[in-house]
Amino acid sequence: ADLRAKVRLPGFRPGKAPKHLVAMHHGERAREEALRRLIPEVYVEAIKEQKIEPLDYPDIEDVSLQNGVLQVTAVVDIKPEITIKNYKRIPVKRPPTDVTEEDVNKTLEYFRTARGEEVLDDAFAHSMGYPSLDEFKESLKRQIASEKDRQSRLKVEEQIMEHLLKNTKMAVPQSLVQRQWQRRLQALHQQWEKEGLPEEERREKEEEARRQLMDAVEKEVKLMLIFDKIAENENITTKEGEAVAPKVMEFLLKHAQWE
Repeated sequence: ADLRAKVRLPGFRPGKAPKHLVAMHHGERAREEALRRLIPEVYVEAIKEQKIEPLDYPDIEDVSLQNGVLQVTAVVDIKPEITIKNYKRIPVKRPPTDVTEEDVNKTLEYFRTARGEEVLDDAFAHSMGYPSLDEFKESLKRQIASEKDRQSRLKVEEQIMEHLLKNTKMAVPQSLVQRQWQRRLQALHQQWEKEGLPEEERREKEEEARRQLMDAVEKEVKLMLIFDKIAENENITTKEGEAVAPKVMEFLLKHAQWE
C-alpha cells in the first residue's frame, strides 16, 4: 500500500495503479521493505517471550517469507552464568606517592638535556616562565606528585581488576570478543591511514596487533560482564549514556580491604 502511493507506472497517476501491476513491477522491493519492518518486530517479541537478555545485536539467518508467513532465525549471545568470589573485600595496596629530590633532579636533567642547556639557574627558570629556579622546582614537584597520584590510583584499580579476573568463573562469549576486536581494529586502521601506511603493511600490522591484543580484548569483555553482574547484584544504577564501570569501581574501592 505504501509503495502503491509512491511509485509511478506509465498511464497511471501515483496511488492509482492497480495492485497487481505494482506487485509485478515492484514486488521484490515490497518484500525487502516488509522484511526490514517485520524482522525487528518479531525479534523483539521472541526475546521477550523467551525471556532472553541478548548481549549485542543478533545475526539474522534463514529468512523465509512465504504465503504471508515469516520465519527467521536470530542467533544471539546471551549473558553467561557468572560466579564472582569475595568482591567486597578485595585486598589492595596503594603505592607511595612521595616526591623525592631525585625525582625532581631527574626531571630537571631531562629539561637541561632537551634544551641543550649547560647549567640550570634563574635564567633558565625565567625561560620556562618562573621567577626563580627554586619556584620552578616547586612547580615540578607539584606536577610530579599529581602524576604519581594518578599512577597510584591506576595501580590500585589494576589490583581490583586482576582480583576479579582471577576469582570469576564464566564462559566468555567469543562473538562478543570478536566484535570488541573489530572495534579496536577499526580504530587502528584509522590511525594507520592517517600515518599513510600502505595497505600491505597494514595487513602485516593487523596480524601483529591480533597476536598482541587479543588476550587484552578478551579481558576487556570479561571485565565488562563482571562489572555488569556486580551492578546487578548491588543495584548500582546509571543514567542514560553513563558508563557502568566507573560506578562499580567506586563501589569496589569503597568496600576494599586496604593494606
